[in-house]
Amino acid sequence: MLMKSSTQSLTEQLSARISERIRNRLLAPGARLPSVRQCAQQNGVSPSTVVAAYDQLLAQGLVEARKNRGFFVRESGRAAHAAEDEDARPVDPGLESAAANWSTAHWFAARAAGRAGPGVSPVNATALIRGMFHKISDKPQPGMGVFPPDWLESTFMPAAVRKVTNSRALQDFSLQYGEPLGDAGLRRVLAKKLSTLNVHTVPENIITTVGATHALDIVSRTLLRPGDPVMVEEPGWAVEFARLAALGMHILPVPRRADGPDLEVMARYCEVHKPKLYVSVSVFHNPTGYCLTPGSAHRVLQLANQHNFHVVEDDTYSHIAPEHATRLTALDGLQRTIYVSGFAKILAPNWRIGFMAAPPALVEQLLDTKLLATLTTPALLEKALALCIEQGQLRRHAERIRTRLDAARARSVKLALGAGCTFAAEPVGLFGWVETGVDTDALSQRMLDEGYLLAPGALFHAERKPSTLMRINFATTQEAAFWKTFARVRDEQAR
Repeated sequence: MLMKSSTQSLTEQLSARISERIRNRLLAPGARLPSVRQCAQQNGVSPSTVVAAYDQLLAQGLVEARKNRGFFVRESGRAAHAAEDEDARPVDPGLESAAANWSTAHWFAARAAGRAGPGVSPVNATALIRGMFHKISDKPQPGMGVFPPDWLESTFMPAAVRKVTNSRALQDFSLQYGEPLGDAGLRRVLAKKLSTLNVHTVPENIITTVGATHALDIVSRTLLRPGDPVMVEEPGWAVEFARLAALGMHILPVPRRADGPDLEVMARYCEVHKPKLYVSVSVFHNPTGYCLTPGSAHRVLQLANQHNFHVVEDDTYSHIAPEHATRLTALDGLQRTIYVSGFAKILAPNWRIGFMAAPPALVEQLLDTKLLATLTTPALLEKALALCIEQGQLRRHAERIRTRLDAARARSVKLALGAGCTFAAEPVGLFGWVETGVDTDALSQRMLDEGYLLAPGALFHAERKPSTLMRINFATTQEAAFWKTFARVRDEQAR
């Protein structure tokens, strides 16, 4: 909340708050700022304070006024020209003549006295990523996709690094590039670990990467060209939609059900669009928590063979999932499938170690793409990780995390139900898919003012559309304070 006792004026505080969100991409280029009336109500200030704050943002070049439409986060290049073209279409004819020649302050005063526009500036995929680096507040963040740092603390990781750096070989592997495929010792350990999931491969078919997202990017850049059709589960991982869109791919959203993808939709896509790739999170799907059934998995693989497309299986949550869960790569034997996973979620986000296991025929192509982007990956941390896995420390660490997560999930579910929410999918894994009853894009902006970053449901769709759902992280929503604030803000919005 804005504080009257602060050394800054209310105008300066409000301007600084919005400015920080713009710089951290919590308000994306082109996003519309709330109307003066809405902003005043949300922050408990007068319309004149909002007018003055918006004028400061305009002077700083962070926002721009669009005639008859409101204030928007400033864009550049082609996006700005598109916005100018859009401005040519009046949205509020009743204010057009009055606003045409007025100053910015007078224009906003008129908006405050007149009709309020939608004023919703949605949180986007990069905002969630930036939220991991720029703290919104010291409160637990329900929209985050990772475990809290204190959950990941351990003594065995620093010990593994010390052991590796104390070895006589340190200077040898530090003064030259590592193995192109990745550290041989880690790849041997990973092959053995994958066998416990019934994903059978050899070290020569494993490539280490700078995190699982890098592995997904290597697959896309190797197998696809701009404009190629790609099937992606919907709702799905917001970053994957954004990443593929940035590469210029034609995204084909496949509805995700409790047992797996909508097979009828997939079959129609195959007939009409001839997709090149299908991206799947089979186990503890993000955001629903769904797990693939064997019957659905077999049908997906039949379609892949019949229509000649590859499947990339993102098993990011394997460390907290049952080993016996159905995985496409286990059933397919890595023929048309590519297995992707990493360790950021469970162990050390900043180590940035991921990997893929691929069909032998694709390994060299995938490796070429990796080499062009990063040459090799850091052998020091890969060797340390291999020690953590070999000595069973990672397995025991994951067991502790699972136990703690089970308890957190039980508390979070109870609090969510008590706050009047329901679950659109059975609560399992790290995430809950929660029905709120209100537009979660608008709710997410209101909750930012309370110090909480939400993950609104619209984020998890290929084409953003209003949603009353939100994804919560069970590890960061087990405190009553969040749900009390959530219920108050939601009810205010509903009124």
